[in-house]
Amino acid sequence: MRDHSHVHPPGEDTPHPDVWTGRATNRFQWLLALVGAACMALGIELAVDSAWTSGTVPLVMSVVGCIAAGLLVLFGTLAFVHVDLKLERDVLEVRCGHIGVPRRRIPLAHVVGADFEPHVTPRHWGGWGYRWRPEKGTAVVVRRGEGVVLRLWDGHTFTITVDEAESAVEAIEARLRARTPGPAV
Repeated sequence: MRDHSHVHPPGEDTPHPDVWTGRATNRFQWLLALVGAACMALGIELAVDSAWTSGTVPLVMSVVGCIAAGLLVLFGTLAFVHVDLKLERDVLEVRCGHIGVPRRRIPLAHVVGADFEPHVTPRHWGGWGYRWRPEKGTAVVVRRGEGVVLRLWDGHTFTITVDEAESAVEAIEARLRARTPGPAV
């Protein structure tokens, strides 16, 4: 369920949904996964149809190298085909790929605020995937475009590329406001 509510005037209490979910997808990753599958196929082809007469060590090294490279590329790219963001009552969960790994659960008690970032790019983070840069924080980047930047209580940031990032920021901020009691009058 996604919160597609309109922006309310300041001071007006807005109900927030029990669960907000969002996703970002990168279809280009499927092309890279194909390259990984091709490397694996080459390794298997070498193992099955090899007529090398120079010895088994070079053959084994070639087969293992092709299969290992193929597996790394295949699973490394499939892990970041998409990212799912789920905001529940007291926790924000980020899951990557089809099996949900890597996964990060961030309690809302550890979140100070959330900001909308209209231009998150893999170039700024050093590529796709789960990234860390000392001057920028941590990120899950699966495509170019909008994202959410979480400001954490320890001074770090965590950036997630997700569609409808403005809606995600509104939902997170609403949860944070609901958790923080207002001043006593």
